[in-house]
Amino acid sequence: MAMSNALSAPHFTNDDAARTLIESIRWPDGPVCSHCGTIGHAYAVKGRSGLYRCAEAECRKDFTCTTGTVMERSKIPLHKWMMAFYLMNASKKGISAHQLHRSLGITYQTAWFMCHRIREAMRDGGLGPMGGPGGIVEADETYFGDVPEAKRRMSPRRAKDGRPYTKGGKVGVGGKRAIVSLVERGGRVRSFHVAVADGETVAKIVNENVLKETRLHTDESKLYIKVGAGYAAHETVNHGRKEYARGDVTTNSVEGYFGIFKRGMKGVYQHCDEKHLHRYLAEFDFRYNHRIKLGFSDIDRTKAAIRGIEGKRLTYRQAN
Repeated sequence: MAMSNALSAPHFTNDDAARTLIESIRWPDGPVCSHCGTIGHAYAVKGRSGLYRCAEAECRKDFTCTTGTVMERSKIPLHKWMMAFYLMNASKKGISAHQLHRSLGITYQTAWFMCHRIREAMRDGGLGPMGGPGGIVEADETYFGDVPEAKRRMSPRRAKDGRPYTKGGKVGVGGKRAIVSLVERGGRVRSFHVAVADGETVAKIVNENVLKETRLHTDESKLYIKVGAGYAAHETVNHGRKEYARGDVTTNSVEGYFGIFKRGMKGVYQHCDEKHLHRYLAEFDFRYNHRIKLGFSDIDRTKAAIRGIEGKRLTYRQAN
């Protein structure tokens, strides 16, 4: 059954229709046993919709389309899960748990936990390197949200008065949460919440994620000078002199991503504990990586998120 933009579609109002949709997305070649991984060798158990039993003699275990996923053991109706997946993927800057609890008729606590589980499904894993011969990767760091003074981590590199350095050797941005993002020109983004955005941390992220044959584009920050020397080219723009593009050298893509992230965090979510920041980054990364420009519609994006539920569990204790 194809997903529809109409919120009155069967899979948004009926559990059986929602289950059929999830099964078609997760199991295009037939039921896959969540215990032994056997494909297409299971049968439906009579008396309970959606319950299957593995036909392998060594297994013979029961499973459903939610076993081993972020929805396992959830008492939330499946059609409400489908609505939540769609709303979080169709909204460019996200949807708050308060809005979700009003729209779905569930408690705020349930909606909050549901959002975190969906963000877990959006989390990409096992991604390959970015860039390559002729490719361009833009790298930049930003700062968002206040860190309580008691938890603030200071950079090991200090100015003469003891304060930490930041961009261009200037002093500032103390007490803010540091985020480093890499954007492949015309492609995907990868974001990291780090304790401190210093040269060592930035170099480690760039080296682990970007191929050496890549052209690296950054602003004038001194954080990238040493690591940039190891790439095919390290080209910069000087924002301090109001230079934002020189030919195809620019950091506009990564700056644009930061703009979407910050507008969503300030306008929709408004508050985020530091321990959850990586989950919100995964959400914004996912929507950016499945944006319309790359050929993904709201429907495609939602289906991709549903495929991401595989092999992921998130308990309430883990989410707190």
